[in-house]
Amino acid sequence: MGVAAYIKQLQSFEEYSFSWDELLSNCNAPESTLRKELTRLVERKEIVNLRKGFYLIIPPRYQNVGKIPLQLYVNKLFKFLERDYYVGLFTAAAVYGASHQRIQQDYIITVPPTLRDIDKGKNKLRFLKTENLPDKNIIERKSDAGMYKISSPALTALDLVHYHPKIGGINRMLANLDEISQEISVEDLNQLLSWYPYKSTLQRFGYLMEQLEVSESISNEVFKSLQKEPFYPVLLTPKKNTKAGKTGNRWKVDVNIKLESDI
Repeated sequence: MGVAAYIKQLQSFEEYSFSWDELLSNCNAPESTLRKELTRLVERKEIVNLRKGFYLIIPPRYQNVGKIPLQLYVNKLFKFLERDYYVGLFTAAAVYGASHQRIQQDYIITVPPTLRDIDKGKNKLRFLKTENLPDKNIIERKSDAGMYKISSPALTALDLVHYHPKIGGINRMLANLDEISQEISVEDLNQLLSWYPYKSTLQRFGYLMEQLEVSESISNEVFKSLQKEPFYPVLLTPKKNTKAGKTGNRWKVDVNIKLESDI
């Protein structure tokens, strides 16, 4: 079996990616022949060499855009990388319908060590790391190619706040935060509050919920959770070598930037 035949076989099972090791196991042609065929298919834009040893299949219906949805290959990619992960931030928000801002790259949360971002044409993946990948508030969602992991609406919202300095700032994500927060259920929020470790992020999130006037019940539940232990003033957006001053709000958030949402 050659590469083209193997790709056709994979697509018949709704699989859209493969590794070099898989290819060697399923094709009995010499390695030099397989590499030449891979090169030819890449040039014809029928496959993309996403990462060394890992390839995406670009079916005819996606060739005009030059990429396939992340959900069709992300689980297989992370099995290949031998890492745990979940789809998050703007990508997760878009899955839940919060697509106010058209994203140019997909966002994935994973564990250390740091992964280099991927930029292969229109296939752009941004990796952000967390020391402790949670067990809760991660949903297994079905795609045409099988299951993949994605943050729940509550964790998506908190991640947007937590990682905001790395994803363009608070104002860039404010409209998405507004939209995704409307998808948070009571069960989802209570589960998150049972384990979430970052008090400063909860303070910022609660403050922003009040400013956006999304849900009084969400902000009240977050505040009730915060009151269980002492919490201290924080800057709305962290700034190196700068400490929070007077806040004037129950969240003890020092508002050091002007909020500007385009909703």
